[in-house]
Amino acid sequence: MTAALVALFVVSLAVTLAAAGFFARRLDQVGLRLGLPETLLGLLTAVAADAPELSSAITALLKGKHSAGVGVVVGSNVFNLAAMIGVSAMVTGLVRVRRESLVVEGVVGVAVLLPAAALIVGWLPPAAAVAIIAVVVIPYVTVLALGPRGVDRLPIRRRAFLHRMFGEEHARMREQGAVLRPAMLLIPALAVIVAGSALMVEAAVRLGQRWSVPEFLVGVLVLAVLTSLPNAFTAIRLGLQGRGSALLSETLNSNTINLVAGIAIPALVLSLGSFSGLAAFDLVWLIGMTLAVLALLIRGVGRAGGALMVGLYLVFLGVQIGYGR
Repeated sequence: MTAALVALFVVSLAVTLAAAGFFARRLDQVGLRLGLPETLLGLLTAVAADAPELSSAITALLKGKHSAGVGVVVGSNVFNLAAMIGVSAMVTGLVRVRRESLVVEGVVGVAVLLPAAALIVGWLPPAAAVAIIAVVVIPYVTVLALGPRGVDRLPIRRRAFLHRMFGEEHARMREQGAVLRPAMLLIPALAVIVAGSALMVEAAVRLGQRWSVPEFLVGVLVLAVLTSLPNAFTAIRLGLQGRGSALLSETLNSNTINLVAGIAIPALVLSLGSFSGLAAFDLVWLIGMTLAVLALLIRGVGRAGGALMVGLYLVFLGVQIGYGR
């Protein structure tokens, strides 16, 4: 039985990651052909690459594996900062972002993280946390949807700031087939991601029970890392292309999407389970790493800064393993 669960986990993981990687590449391709700006591309890529994380977290919550569900989200977010920004900086030598993009993305990311953390520890009820997050996210998404040209028509003083926040623009392809052909494959790929994630969560939780591994650690150490790999691969590709604004947008928006769709909204109808001391440490560590990344990006993250972020993640892992013994 154990061998069958291991085989199910490995196969479902491989299928999920392959489908998620395909989905993210196709969505980025569609966005480029539509001429979307870098920050909006980063948001859309995050939506695509987050499918395994969200599917895993929500599936765990629906199955009553509350600790595993929360662990997937928190662990994924910490891993994203280290892998997407840290490893990208180590590989490329430097991750640089426009100051305007850093300010907007950073403020939104932190403004969502804090109420979501308060929700997890029980300091805020779900409805209040979702309301606070909505006040931040709705204007942000609206501005991104307007695009640079839409922002230029707004009767506000900071149009130039918001325009530069979008990062580099891309020329739109006029051939309709150039967009429709890759877009048609997105829905079946998403269906494969959801199905694969459900099987992966089920196999991982059962294996954790057989091997006496706590649910929270299954989420943080196994599901969080493995389901975040599509995001990491996509981010490194953006880093190698010198697309810093898209890279930052994907990283912080991925974490925001995880918190909103993986914890805050499900908490309106599902229980998040009991709060633990390890969860408190993980949330503080996530907040600290987020602020550290934003501080480093003020001048650009080089190889030393990237190594620091990876080192912080290794410390995080060490604490999880030590707690689980």
